[in-house]
Amino acid sequence: MKANGKTRITLGLGRRSRVGHDPGILLSPSGQSLLEVALLTPMLLALLLGLIELGRYAYFSILVGNAARAGAAYGAQNLVLSVDLPGIQTAANNDFQNNGQNISKLSVKPSTSCGCDSDGSVTPASDCSTARNPTAGNCTSGHWVVMVSVTASGTINPLFNYPGIPKSLTVSNTATLRVAQR
Repeated sequence: MKANGKTRITLGLGRRSRVGHDPGILLSPSGQSLLEVALLTPMLLALLLGLIELGRYAYFSILVGNAARAGAAYGAQNLVLSVDLPGIQTAANNDFQNNGQNISKLSVKPSTSCGCDSDGSVTPASDCSTARNPTAGNCTSGHWVVMVSVTASGTINPLFNYPGIPKSLTVSNTATLRVAQR
């Protein structure tokens, strides 16, 4: 049937649609697929955003761990550098910054410890300085070891504010290496 030059479509139960619209697509299998895609798309996008955030957190954690390791590697080169705290902090900050991160988000805390290593078990000394501890560097059994530890902490903000997730997360990693003694 034509009305004003347009075809009217009659549905199976005698109902008529608006002029010029084909309601058959909503009743066909392709209409069901379209509806399923429309309902699942927001859920799939939310899942994708969650995976992206999780990847960002993992990557940031790796960068913080690498910065701690770089600082410890700098201090572990020799006994003089093991107490160069500004140099250790600079090495960690440079590693973090060279990976495209802002160093204001990184906190670096180096420390040095020492003791006697006897078959893999280290008995810590009260003080590593021979000026303050006359027995520093002398072991009755085993050998003297000096270790440098660097703890790096970084703060990352999520891309979006999610309910139940804090506005910033702090990641902390510690690297400990023995100092080379020549």
